[in-house]
Amino acid sequence: MTLRTFPPRDPRPAGPARRRLLVLAAAGALAAAWPALRAHADVIPVRSAELRVEEGEVLLNAEFELSLNPTLEEALKKGVPLYFVLEVEITRPRWYWLDETVIGSTTTWRVAYAPLAQHYRVSTGLIAQTLNSIAEVERLVGRVTSRPIARVADFARGARYDAAVRLRLDVAQLPKPFQVDALASREWQLASDWQRFGFTP
Repeated sequence: MTLRTFPPRDPRPAGPARRRLLVLAAAGALAAAWPALRAHADVIPVRSAELRVEEGEVLLNAEFELSLNPTLEEALKKGVPLYFVLEVEITRPRWYWLDETVIGSTTTWRVAYAPLAQHYRVSTGLIAQTLNSIAEVERLVGRVTSRPIARVADFARGARYDAAVRLRLDVAQLPKPFQVDALASREWQLASDWQRFGFTP
């Protein structure tokens, strides 16, 4: 009788199944590292933030000390648009339950560079402006003046609310090839802390 021997079977999944496991493992490692990456992000200082009421509208004034690092400036010059998001949250404290979110709004600025014309184009919604320098871009995006957030009718008169505002670079809107590098690079992590303050309409 002849004994046949077989090579030990590789316990690792082969083909597509193995690739899926590798992708999941990489995603898990990135998720585990995300708090550390975020902790070392470049912070946008907040100079001021306030809400005021005028003609039945709640308006936001805020100023951020936005400064683009050389990596972001170079990306713009190479044709990569950058997206900055202004987030505003207004909540009403409730002692018996979780705070009630009354308003949650976002405003997005798209910043692009036109190499032939050698100017920057900043657009939000249907509004676009042409600027000549990165310093002008930083001032435009970082300064929010009389931006409508809500109607006074959305609030209970005389009640106290908690407001929070922040500005951040949204890497999720970058072209796909840049997103993985952006998530793992400090130079692409640019955001302010939440600026919190009270508001009574």
